[in-house]
Amino acid sequence: MVKKVLVTGGCGFLGSHVCEFYRQKGAEVIAYDSMTKGELNRTGFAVDSARDHNMNYLKGIGVEIARADVCNFEELADNANGCDYIVHTAAQPAMTISWEDPRLDINTNVIGTFNVLEAARKLKIPVACCATIHVYGNKINETLKETEKRYTREPVGIDETHPTLEGKITPLHASKAAGDIYVKVYNDTYNVDAASFRLTGIYGTRQFGGEDHGWVANFGIRSVMDWPLTIFGTGKQARDIIYATDICEAFDAFYRTRKPGIYNIGGGEDTVLSLLECIDILEEINGQKPNVKFEPARHGDLSYFVCDISKARRELNWEPKIKPRQGIEKLMEWIKENKSIFG
Repeated sequence: MVKKVLVTGGCGFLGSHVCEFYRQKGAEVIAYDSMTKGELNRTGFAVDSARDHNMNYLKGIGVEIARADVCNFEELADNANGCDYIVHTAAQPAMTISWEDPRLDINTNVIGTFNVLEAARKLKIPVACCATIHVYGNKINETLKETEKRYTREPVGIDETHPTLEGKITPLHASKAAGDIYVKVYNDTYNVDAASFRLTGIYGTRQFGGEDHGWVANFGIRSVMDWPLTIFGTGKQARDIIYATDICEAFDAFYRTRKPGIYNIGGGEDTVLSLLECIDILEEINGQKPNVKFEPARHGDLSYFVCDISKARRELNWEPKIKPRQGIEKLMEWIKENKSIFG
């Protein structure tokens, strides 16, 4: 059982769920976060309120807040001292931001991940890191068939043996793949119990999704606020979306099993959803069709990914539980309760 955990990016969307998960289990939790507003500044939301929302929520449930950057190794190591687990969710997650500011991307995703692994090595504690299915690149786009509502592929699921960095890549592909490699380095060279989770389309409450990242939440927010939303490409892009609490369960499963390595972590074949299908669900929930406009596909975009989660099932004894309709309804309830943050 985890007694004390450091969560980098702890006041972000996924990080806040990890903090909440371990507080509910009775652990001491430190949310380590630089509280940057860079991504939020691009959304048009009430930025200060949105940035502080998760932090205030976590304070209310007894989470300690450490305002600091993963690029500062000394502060990171000081805060990790005394912990028995690090969950590394801090990241520059957006492909668009990565090509606009590649230095920010490499500093956060490569140096930040290196610092986290070094802290875990020196303190002799396990660490779980967040990678992304984007490490596979976008050559997968060339293998797809097109149906009325989504792209499809055979075989449906893609496992960890699939080649990486294929197709046209961006700085995000490179930085996330580098973090992935460093996890293996710390497994192989230093015997650190480290896992890299290649995550697919994450969604859930406390997610301030914009056009750059977090499409399910972005669509949900815009549909509730009656704002137009933009689809880049055909809208048939498909992901096996996964609710945030299911990822928290995966982090905990790794802590318990201590089986290092690379894992595809997604909802699997039962949770595949295209952008157009998500729009249909939002219309059913809200009773009105969102105002959708279409723009050309963006450089580096991946049109399809469905995780084969067999390895995580086998090694971690984990599988996701929440189906898309159930999770989207939870997300929509939260958005409706917090409309003042967005407009």
